[in-house]
Amino acid sequence: MTALQPLMRTFQLESVGEGRYTAPNAAEGPGVVFGGQLIAQSMLAAAADHPGKMVKTVHTVFARGASFQPDLDIEVEVMQSGRAFGSSTVTISQEGRLRTRSVVLMTTEEDDLVRHAEAMPDVAGPDASRPVQEGDDWDVRFVGDVDINDPALVGPARLDVWTRFADAPDDDPLVAQALVAYTTDPFLIATAMRPHEGVGQSLAHVTLSTGVISHTLTFHERVHANEWLLLSHESPYAGHGRTYGRAHVFQGRSLVASFVQDAMIRAIPEGKGPGPL
Repeated sequence: MTALQPLMRTFQLESVGEGRYTAPNAAEGPGVVFGGQLIAQSMLAAAADHPGKMVKTVHTVFARGASFQPDLDIEVEVMQSGRAFGSSTVTISQEGRLRTRSVVLMTTEEDDLVRHAEAMPDVAGPDASRPVQEGDDWDVRFVGDVDINDPALVGPARLDVWTRFADAPDDDPLVAQALVAYTTDPFLIATAMRPHEGVGQSLAHVTLSTGVISHTLTFHERVHANEWLLLSHESPYAGHGRTYGRAHVFQGRSLVASFVQDAMIRAIPEGKGPGPL
């Protein structure tokens, strides 16, 4: 079994009533459900009420962390359903407590009136980048001499990451969007840590309390999760226990998506656990 199979199972939402679903979790992360999974599930739940449309933008607020068990409860409220656009709110709860709430905007494809796009940065390709994890599930490679886990390694607040799910199915554009959404969650906090000596991803949930507060992802073009994507991250601000980051996603040298993220980073008081957001 590859790591992709448990993730794909979380995308299989079980209907338990009108606008209501349950869904399992993939046990990935330091004891809490990975935020990218919750974003992906919110998108798929919203899409069920808007056939023929793709996700344009999803904005998710993370109110509380979710545990691996029990399963999640998902509730969808359709805000609007029209010819070109549709929108829904999606609330994910667990054991009666709200975990996330998302607003998902759906869209049809239309012809261009105007067109321009940010150019892909000139960086080393995936074959020349350092593998962080490899395989037929989630392949991740960092551009340059970067180790986000090393608190002593300091660099600019930028991070370029190549990623793909080599064995991902490519017959459902919404599933491809969900898989790409999954990859956008984990690297912006690490990007904000890079300029600061003594701070690194390896200290998260150990001496540092970190977590995503909100995440907004917009798709510009169709995406393919089984082909290489370049996630080009930057963090223009960190302070007051918070970080702000933004990124562009490129595929085949085309800009296919963009996202922004607000997050928390603060010291864990001695003798205490990470605690809630």
